[in-house]
Amino acid sequence: MKSFLPSLRLVFMGAVMACAALAGDVFVLSAPSGTGKSTLARRLVQEVPGLVFGVSHTTRPPRPGEREGVDYFFVDAARFDAMLAQGRFQEWTEIYGHRYGLDRDWMNRQRAAGLDLLLDLDTSGTRMLRQAVPEAVTMFLLPPSARELASRLRGRRSESQQQLNLRMGQAKRELSRFGEYHYLVVNETVDQAFGELSAIIRANRARQERRRAMAREILAGF
Repeated sequence: MKSFLPSLRLVFMGAVMACAALAGDVFVLSAPSGTGKSTLARRLVQEVPGLVFGVSHTTRPPRPGEREGVDYFFVDAARFDAMLAQGRFQEWTEIYGHRYGLDRDWMNRQRAAGLDLLLDLDTSGTRMLRQAVPEAVTMFLLPPSARELASRLRGRRSESQQQLNLRMGQAKRELSRFGEYHYLVVNETVDQAFGELSAIIRANRARQERRRAMAREILAGF
């Protein structure tokens, strides 16, 4: 038994190294405004090991509590235009007059380090991303109902009735694209939605093609 343990340790270490050499996965989370996407994204990154948030560049000014390089890279329109002209963005979109774009080099560095990325994208950004990263796993977060979404938006006390109508119209357009996503999660409660989203991420990591090298290393030890 003692003579077998060192070889078992070597097999385990080899399996870990093989897994680390794999490029990280890309997970996309989309949802209409007010559905709870930001809250869930923060919790996923905090509680799921090896998952990092995809930090995009934006022309939007920071909101209270947002941090440079953590929530977004905040840039002016001229800087965004320059990056766009240089082909720097993996995907980009405009929402409510502000532009958002994910730096391709930044994303590739995270994946090369073996980290999984969680991207917060709207439906247009997701379409663009999937053209370049077809293996991305897409998840759409739905509100329980239109009435509940309107109630949550009113509860923020930051929307005029005109803005509320605008966001509800946008929500309907985004929801009409749910068929383009791999997984649909209804946010009845934060705990329930978190459980489903984290289960999707963990199950994806256990796919046969993701753990094939590990299985071969273990098999080689027999």
